[in-house]
Amino acid sequence: MIEVVLLGFGNLNSHLFEALYSADNVSVKQVFNRNQIKLLPPYENFDFTDDISKLVPADVYIIGIPDDAIAAFSQSLPFRNRLVVHTSGGVSIDQLAPKNRRGIFYPLQSFSKTRKVNFKTIPICIEAEDKEDLELLRRLGQSISDEVVEISSEKRAKLHLAAVFVNNFVNHLYQLGSEILKEEKLSFKLLQPLILETALKLENLSPEQAQTGPAKRKDVKTIEKHLHLLKDNSHKEIYKLFTEALGKKKWD
Repeated sequence: MIEVVLLGFGNLNSHLFEALYSADNVSVKQVFNRNQIKLLPPYENFDFTDDISKLVPADVYIIGIPDDAIAAFSQSLPFRNRLVVHTSGGVSIDQLAPKNRRGIFYPLQSFSKTRKVNFKTIPICIEAEDKEDLELLRRLGQSISDEVVEISSEKRAKLHLAAVFVNNFVNHLYQLGSEILKEEKLSFKLLQPLILETALKLENLSPEQAQTGPAKRKDVKTIEKHLHLLKDNSHKEIYKLFTEALGKKKWD
């Protein structure tokens, strides 16, 4: 049985709590959060603390807090030589205080508090300075996910960068599409089958193979029409930027 304490209870750790709590070979011993939280049934009697001095012993302590607070928080932990990991995609392992054994437990997914996720499908990226700690994190990851991958901090930083492009930036484009439709009192649901099919195609095609649209075709008339329809200058600049980038690419 792997004993775990969760440090922080934001979007990621709240989902991770449920997944680990349900895992057969994991015992979640405690949740720490600076602000008082109320756990909902069936977890209402779970051991929660907002006092860092009352942290209980565990095999792994998982920090799930904002990136810029990780280093200082890890230094404030009131113990030494225990395995402390964080869940961030963009923070190096060496940002964790060296007084404890250090590691990474990074689930590669976008988390929102109100939407459940299936951890079995989420890749978990792990890293540790000690071989035994790495094996422990591998077993912990395999308890909830079908894909656990060892990745260095340097490669994880690039992976996180790629994730920002395909998730955060793409979602912003959904927002822009929604704004354009709202101007004409049209529902965003009209675009959802297109969004879904675009994602599903990537199961069998590379992004390059799946690319379609007027910029790839160099359809100047359609591009000019779209630019004329865009009244918001920021929308127009984004359209131009993507069109120019796609136009410069050599397509097979």
